[in-house]
Amino acid sequence: MQERNENGYEQAHVVCIPYPSQGHINPMMKLAKLLHSNHGFHITFVHTQHSYRRLLRSRGPSSLCDLPSFRFETIPDGLPPSDLGTTQNIPEFCKVVKRNCTGPFVQLLQRLKDDAASPRLTCVVADGVLPFTLPAAEEVGLKVVMLWTASACGLLGYAQIPRLIHQGYIPLKDASCLANGYLDTPIEWIPSMRGVRLKDMPEFTRTTDPDDIMLAYMQSVVETMRNSTAIIINTFNAMETQVLASLASLASDFPPIYPIGPLHLLEAAGDTTQTASLRSNMWAEEDRCIEWLDSMSPGSVLYVNFGSLAVVTNDFLVELATGLARSLKPFLWIIRPDIVSGESTSLPDEFLAETKERSLVVSWCDQEKVLGHRAIGGFLSHGGWNSILESVGNGLPMILCPFGSEQQTNCWFCCEQWGIGMMLQLDDGRAKSELVEKLVNELMCGEKGADMKKEAIKWKSLAHKATVGESCFNFSNLVHQLLSIGE
Repeated sequence: MQERNENGYEQAHVVCIPYPSQGHINPMMKLAKLLHSNHGFHITFVHTQHSYRRLLRSRGPSSLCDLPSFRFETIPDGLPPSDLGTTQNIPEFCKVVKRNCTGPFVQLLQRLKDDAASPRLTCVVADGVLPFTLPAAEEVGLKVVMLWTASACGLLGYAQIPRLIHQGYIPLKDASCLANGYLDTPIEWIPSMRGVRLKDMPEFTRTTDPDDIMLAYMQSVVETMRNSTAIIINTFNAMETQVLASLASLASDFPPIYPIGPLHLLEAAGDTTQTASLRSNMWAEEDRCIEWLDSMSPGSVLYVNFGSLAVVTNDFLVELATGLARSLKPFLWIIRPDIVSGESTSLPDEFLAETKERSLVVSWCDQEKVLGHRAIGGFLSHGGWNSILESVGNGLPMILCPFGSEQQTNCWFCCEQWGIGMMLQLDDGRAKSELVEKLVNELMCGEKGADMKKEAIKWKSLAHKATVGESCFNFSNLVHQLLSIGE
């Protein structure tokens, strides 16, 4: 007979499957570790084979060693082999994921369900942007809870796509709409996003193709989430109160929603020592970052990182480097090996010579440790949701340069609603050095930067309160729902 916990439930066995990119794997791993260490769940964590090999290469074999009740499985993604140092092509993966992954995932779930040596399979916790997981789980009689790793405002933005299409806002008539002011068109029907413009909607709406892969894919994502058993969002009520209320008002469209973030703070507050060795960075971290930061004055350093997916030109990097050099501010800059597509990364020799005494350029780092260091005074970011939450958790103001997905929406909220960000507007994909210099100086020592710092400190307080308050309460309710699903 299956062992039961103190609440009378059988030990829950949950399959966790993240979308195969860094910004999705990290929060899913945090959630899985919390369920395992704090609530005794048996975890099966599923990677695609490409992601699994990348993690082994960056972190070593011990990083993915099975624990007695935390195990790893892989499924193929069916894509051609690609460089293990890079993330696979996102649109291509989204195009073929249903065809390539459904069968292997069904087979895996059936095998786990039939395994008498493991606790009875309870449910699947799937990444919200893996819609194939719902019909796959239903095929073997399992329910699916979706983890939305992005912002609630991003989800609300994606939920507007059908109406944007129906009312003729998108697809764009032609490429001229990108430059003639059309994207400044206000979108007036979203109560919690008053003043938002078409340009602030998720980036996938900026297409002229009615058959655009990502536009169709994100509609299927929202539809699948509507049909799931519950939705988990890595956010906290105080930060996205009105947006969460808007989502809740769509009660007939969405299942129960559990805001349980920021997950990195919830993990830090929990007891995850059993799984401390399980890490999920796909690039090797350069430990010298912390040693270098230790030598810098408090609040003096600008941290620059555009996340795990952004791809730029070398001209972009040169303009950014020039602006950073002219600002005369110390900075720590993360330049991924794959950040420049189709050409080599080459920074001017004079930049390296001029800034060598006040800068460090590395390929990757432990961002949570870096943002928590006393020397960091601001963050130049792409506006990915993990980065925003980690910055908020440390009371840091930001310069935001959004590249894709819902980063535009995140940026609008940071700048217009939360008072913690300034936008770095690109000019034909270039980061003009003069604007970079101006914004960095404003952020690090200007009046507006000081005001943003005050707001960021307020949000930091609210984020930490949520970790021991409402988000913690929501997490407990989520656990009870997960336990009850298997009964």
